[in-house]
Amino acid sequence: MILPSTRTAAALLVAALVLAACSSGKEETTAGAGKAPAGGKVSIAYLQKQGDQEYFIGEAQGARDKAAELGVDLQVVDLGEDTNKAVTETQAAIGKKVGGIIIVVPAPAVGPQIVQLAKDGGIPLLTSDDQVCVDGPDPAACDKSKLVPRVGFSGAQMGESVGTRAGEEFKKAGWKKEDSAIITAWQQDVTVCTDRVKAAVPTFEAAAGVTGVKVIEVGTDNTPTGAQDKVAATISGNRAVKNWVMLGCNDENVSGGVTAMQNSGIKPENIIGVGLGAYLACKDWNSGKPSGMKAALFINGYEVGKLAVQTMFDNIKNGTAMPAEAFAPTKMVDATNWQAEGVKCSA
Repeated sequence: MILPSTRTAAALLVAALVLAACSSGKEETTAGAGKAPAGGKVSIAYLQKQGDQEYFIGEAQGARDKAAELGVDLQVVDLGEDTNKAVTETQAAIGKKVGGIIIVVPAPAVGPQIVQLAKDGGIPLLTSDDQVCVDGPDPAACDKSKLVPRVGFSGAQMGESVGTRAGEEFKKAGWKKEDSAIITAWQQDVTVCTDRVKAAVPTFEAAAGVTGVKVIEVGTDNTPTGAQDKVAATISGNRAVKNWVMLGCNDENVSGGVTAMQNSGIKPENIIGVGLGAYLACKDWNSGKPSGMKAALFINGYEVGKLAVQTMFDNIKNGTAMPAEAFAPTKMVDATNWQAEGVKCSA
């Protein structure tokens, strides 16, 4: 995710935004075009789920830094995982007559209610990270023209990167498919998570040069403890498996899964974990001890926060249509390069 320089990263972000804007021919699904205040500051509310997670901490900081640069009055609100708070904070932002709302919903099912509130209030809406459907609880079943504009990462590309690295590690280890299994762990009602894990397996097979490795899908709540519990139960039911590949929607799933495996007596050399985020994976590498966490895709929330605020500002101030999707870049890291690439470990 982190590029060789901030200037290079910024250039790629702008290019992604311009490309998305030019290639999107869909009907706009924002709540309405933003209106610049007469002589006053542009105001934006950034409502985030899981605001204490390292990724979202970075995202909030990126949003604040971009807001300071643009002279935007920005309010960042941590929604936790509370869908009711998502609704009440949206109503509060509308009551304050903010110029625009950016939201990471705690659950996609609350999306249509948020969209309707913003529409009724005449306030433009942008999502970051997770998709939201205008008129349905499941973005995966939503017509693309009804998805709210989004800033974040390409789930498919992320999954492909993770799968490729895992496949390379599998091939290097010389494992046999008969002795091995892949666990894919994610919260299965989160569309971007499904996009990631479903894209990972085909590229794993291509990179590993094998087909038919057993794949076990595990539904979690996208937390380390939730993944650890579910993966531990999965291991107990599959004692014949010698070698494990651990993939998931985020670092939480992979870190929790790798921990469960190691706690079950599986040695690090029999585990290939490839995280997604790197903010938990780096804790294993920082310890200097052998770990089943072999690599992770670094996704930098800081850049997403910056891009989201810039996108909303351009809409409010200049009437620039928000693209269907705008993507920030990613970077694969491991124990040898995570510090040089600027990964910040979660506390």
